[in-house]
Amino acid sequence: MTTFIASFLFVVLAEMGDKTQLLAMAFATKYNAAKVLLAVFIATIVNHAFAVLAGHYLARLIPMDIVAVAASLSFIFFGLWTIRGDKLDGEDKKESKFGPVITVAIAFFLAEMGDKTQLATVSLAAKYSSMSLVLLGTTIGMVVADGIGIIVGIVLRKHIPERAIKWGSAILFMLFGLHGVYEYMEVRYSFSIVFSTLGVIALISAFLTYVISRRSQISD
Repeated sequence: MTTFIASFLFVVLAEMGDKTQLLAMAFATKYNAAKVLLAVFIATIVNHAFAVLAGHYLARLIPMDIVAVAASLSFIFFGLWTIRGDKLDGEDKKESKFGPVITVAIAFFLAEMGDKTQLATVSLAAKYSSMSLVLLGTTIGMVVADGIGIIVGIVLRKHIPERAIKWGSAILFMLFGLHGVYEYMEVRYSFSIVFSTLGVIALISAFLTYVISRRSQISD
């Protein structure tokens, strides 16, 4: 159950303000919301199945201590990525001779390739042994997050600042990452080393957050 909950929460956080959530919002203005969600589910379960397999076999090749630290640091990276934000680059404008479900599923699958939610799924599969629970948690997490995105896009977007959603999920993501590093270090090193290391990581994260947010404001 811990594996499922962790996978679910991490992907929900990763997807907030992500390119694929923006894509779901855009498609919901063109197609029926239920069909968009069905397409998201189909694309996600196929895409994340590949990601889970990659993460599972990665854990067999690399010592788990290294995998655990790398996974925790990757969550900080995902938080920074969330602050940077994403743009649709026209994916929502692409037409298809197929119906809405297949059209959205293809576009969503392609947009998810190499995206931070897919990379988060790889990290989770490397950290936890149950591939089925990781796949189930990340898939449901994607559907829930994109369902929220669709609601925000159709009904509530004028009342919920997108900036607040993005920053809230990014900060939580980085806190999860710092906590993961702490869990690894607390049983191996003295308090001073743990405190100093976390402090350095936090300062670097804060600096990168400032730089990325400034660049985002300039590009906007």
